[in-house]
Amino acid sequence: METFNRLNDLYFKKLLGDKKRKNLTLSFLNGILNKDDENYFTDISFLDKDNEPLTLDGKLSKLDIRADLNDGTQVDIEVQVCPFKFMAERSLYYWSKMYSEQLAKGAEYKKLKKAIAINLLAFVYLKDEQDWHNIYNLLNVKSYNKLTDHIEIHFLELPKFTLKDMRKIRASEAWIAYFSGKYNKEELEEIAMTTPAIKEAVEFEDTFLQDKIERRAYEQREKAIRDYYSYMSAFKEEGLEQGMKEGLEQGLKQGLEQGLKQGLEQGLEQGLKKGLQENKIQNVVNGLKEGIDINIIAKITKVSIQDIEKIKIEFNL
Repeated sequence: METFNRLNDLYFKKLLGDKKRKNLTLSFLNGILNKDDENYFTDISFLDKDNEPLTLDGKLSKLDIRADLNDGTQVDIEVQVCPFKFMAERSLYYWSKMYSEQLAKGAEYKKLKKAIAINLLAFVYLKDEQDWHNIYNLLNVKSYNKLTDHIEIHFLELPKFTLKDMRKIRASEAWIAYFSGKYNKEELEEIAMTTPAIKEAVEFEDTFLQDKIERRAYEQREKAIRDYYSYMSAFKEEGLEQGMKEGLEQGLKQGLEQGLKQGLEQGLEQGLKKGLQENKIQNVVNGLKEGIDINIIAKITKVSIQDIEKIKIEFNL
């Protein structure tokens, strides 16, 4: 089997979303939320146990960990392996559902408790931030005073993480080191010297991989994710090709020079949008092959006339 993916959401939920291992979840949360001995979370109750993914028909449901902590704090932990442009919006949406679902109809607002969303990302999302762990609250834009502590959204970006000193490692760093996949079993054993929960996590991982049923479910989930993104990629390419074709046909049907110009601009623009604005070089090549005016191609593809001339020479068009 390929390198084990600890961010596989099925495995992640088995590891940190099961009451039998809630000590590991508490270790993870207390580390990430930087809790000390005085405000350490001591218990957790898991919710939404039936939220399992569908793999047979290619559908991918949201698979996360929802839980209540001993002081009433609500927490949602989500793993995201592939880049997602609207991660902030999605996290805020699920945070809002988690927050609002606390109250029954007619209940008082004072009963609302803090809600925390934690996003564990296998890609760089916050390109303007250097740190691997970034926390967002609701603040006054002038004074930076916090309006309320009820909203807290965390982004943990694994590619940004580097362990500087194993002898001074914090619990949050130990867990991120484990999920990052950057460290071998020997290094994890050294990390476990400061964070014993990591040793238990590694032991559970070994047991998980030896279980044929669990391992098969893991592999099916990995395959479903690969197939999904492969399908989406092919769909984009197909959409681009079909959009270009439809755009050209629509433009050519307009007739005379003015109609041709307007039709090609409208048709190609619509087609390129349908194709998600990808593969500009191929668009230019297709346009040149169809004999479309360079100025029109430049306007629609956003490729400079100079670059179009280079493409024209390179492809001998």
